[in-house]
Amino acid sequence: MPRVPLSIKEAKNLVSSLSNSEFKSSQIAGYSWVERESNYGGIRQRWLVVKSEARTKSDLVSLENKIIKEYQSTQKKLTKLSQKKFKSDTEAELNLKLIQSKLKFHLIDEVQITENQDKTYQITEVIQANHDVIEAYKNRAGKFIIATNRLDRESFSCDEMLIKYKEQQNVERGESFPKRPFIFCVKRVFLKSPRRIETMAMLMGLCLMVYSLGQREVRRQLFTAQTGIPNQLGKLTNRPTLRWIFQCASRHSFISSSRN
Repeated sequence: MPRVPLSIKEAKNLVSSLSNSEFKSSQIAGYSWVERESNYGGIRQRWLVVKSEARTKSDLVSLENKIIKEYQSTQKKLTKLSQKKFKSDTEAELNLKLIQSKLKFHLIDEVQITENQDKTYQITEVIQANHDVIEAYKNRAGKFIIATNRLDRESFSCDEMLIKYKEQQNVERGESFPKRPFIFCVKRVFLKSPRRIETMAMLMGLCLMVYSLGQREVRRQLFTAQTGIPNQLGKLTNRPTLRWIFQCASRHSFISSSRN
């Protein structure tokens, strides 16, 4: 179930144009969606614009931090700019435009360039929030698009689309670990033939299956016992990753051997 990049103009415009009242509640708690048809790339397809409540909160917090960071950084630059003397008004304008070109959430307004007695120029300005841009980003918060070419809604509903998409996330996370060679402290392996590559891929798939089964069993046992193990923050969790358990066991073994 592919995800449609919001860098695509059609996707960006669709997400920005939808109001919250158009979204329908999903069977999956915390999610809602809007369905639209698309002919992107000359292929008829269904686009499901999904809104996640949890992700909306996270995106809005992240957006607010970015706005504050940009404002503070720009304010410092403008303070230095207003203290600087330029040889011409054109030079002053170019320096101001350079700062403005890098802004995403703000505008520079009320610009005044004054000429000093020594034939130099100084600039004054005010930084303001670009409300239209900020509102557009807020409206996109927590939203993403998934697509399918299965056009029959009776055999493949919108909620089924979302369920399939969430299910494949677990597989994708599992498949990512071979791409990070140091995650389990293993060395790089160089293979000379396609047959050996296929064999290694099969072995990695088997390892991933064993890893997933082991993780599921540990979580099941913790849930049954109504207990947990400390996570990285020291709080109990009944959903630890097997990787974290390996790290805890390795650390405990190292401490024990050091004491001996």
